[in-house]
Amino acid sequence: MRDIAFDLAAAPSATIKSTPRDVLLEARSLGFTAGKDSLLNDVNLKILRGSRTLIMGPNGAGKSLLLRLLHGLLQPASGEVLWQGAPLTRQSRRSQAMVFQRPVLLRRSVLANLKFALSVRGWRGKERSGKIETALASAGLSHLARRPARVLSGGEQQRLALVRALACEPDLLFLDEPTANLDPASTAAIEDLLMDASARGVTIVLVTHDAGQAKRLGEDLIFLQDGSVAETGSVDQVLNTPQSEPVRAWRQGRLYLGPNTHSMQNHSRRML
Repeated sequence: MRDIAFDLAAAPSATIKSTPRDVLLEARSLGFTAGKDSLLNDVNLKILRGSRTLIMGPNGAGKSLLLRLLHGLLQPASGEVLWQGAPLTRQSRRSQAMVFQRPVLLRRSVLANLKFALSVRGWRGKERSGKIETALASAGLSHLARRPARVLSGGEQQRLALVRALACEPDLLFLDEPTANLDPASTAAIEDLLMDASARGVTIVLVTHDAGQAKRLGEDLIFLQDGSVAETGSVDQVLNTPQSEPVRAWRQGRLYLGPNTHSMQNHSRRML
């Protein structure tokens, strides 16, 4: 079983924060190509321990791709990803988890999904049972524990995917538009779980298109355009007083047609 199985495994620098928190994850000159297309270009960023970082940008900007590279699901064509100053390894990735836009659930019950994930991470007996009980209660799924996970509603499935990842106690949680297809109540439930996790010290890196969600959840913002970092800063600063034309265009609902837009859009169409 691969460790990535369950939602869990010269651009401007995106260095975040000036507080004394240590750097948990770093990307140095990260690049990725597909055929002749350059999809990420010289991306540099630092994620500090305990921070809540949002990754935003238009469709085809490279947001999901960047998340997968940072989590080690894809290998970069150039550059490197560092975990606490050392190259990212299979072992260090066990300190991370990832939740996708479409939940990846086993063909088992809600309870069995949690039990399996925790067993893989080494929890057994009463400790595992206690973590499962806590996870189910926090997600409001205790009454659905015996139900097949794949017959849950979309919001219930996403809550299960999230608490399953959090039950494994990651230091860093990646999320790729986890509320994109959810109603307001389900979105609020996911956001509450994320804020609770943040209060416990979990570092969060979240991709979203929702400016309102960014303001509710985020501290720091990395804005991508055509595979490059266009602007970074606090969420309020970037969204309210953007300094770059790509962010201004995005906030005004305009298409920004930069020099690399054509190749990125072509790749996005091929991925559909």
